[in-house]
Amino acid sequence: MATDPNPIPGRLTIVSAPSGGGKTSLTRALLPRLAAHGVRACISVSYTTRAPRSGEVDGEHYHFIDEPRFLEMIAADAFLEHAQVFGRRYGTGRARTQALLDQGFDVILDIDWQGARQVRRVMPESCSVFILPPSLAELERRLRARSQDDDATIARRMGDAQREMSHYDEYDHLIVNDDFDRALEALTAVFLSPHLRRPLQAARHAHLIRELLANSSPVR
Repeated sequence: MATDPNPIPGRLTIVSAPSGGGKTSLTRALLPRLAAHGVRACISVSYTTRAPRSGEVDGEHYHFIDEPRFLEMIAADAFLEHAQVFGRRYGTGRARTQALLDQGFDVILDIDWQGARQVRRVMPESCSVFILPPSLAELERRLRARSQDDDATIARRMGDAQREMSHYDEYDHLIVNDDFDRALEALTAVFLSPHLRRPLQAARHAHLIRELLANSSPVR
């Protein structure tokens, strides 16, 4: 399929949630939904200094780099946002993000509230969504269902989650992930709504509109 030589620029959307909130599952399920509506979207691949976990692929899950390289990128202003979490650094590449937006892709940033603040400062036109769990009990259940952490780690993660959730009011949209399908439907609506605004639709369907109004006379 030919590439549109003059694509309508994409939109940058930040999606944040506490660990166990369901953010990763929802954003992955969102992509085919948007594609079915003709919306090209992708999830930004962050840079990190942490080691890959089992099954993670460099360039697909993260760009895995060492500390010196990360610091070089900070000095070169190569990050749209970056943060240090539990001794490991994470960041979003500025050039790649802008290139995708210029190509007409909606870019999803899977980042925390710290990164969201940085992005909003440099790109105030970006959209943001916060995803909440339906209860603390359900959040703990989801964390324990991963069967990866001991009780002390679960307790720490719950504390981190509450601190993350306290920033929900900094976001444009709020979704409670009490039922996956309903939450996915709500998230899809957030992404589709801007694409249905009249100026964008008129630009996309200019040829159709000309045909529909050809030889029409004004209605009085």
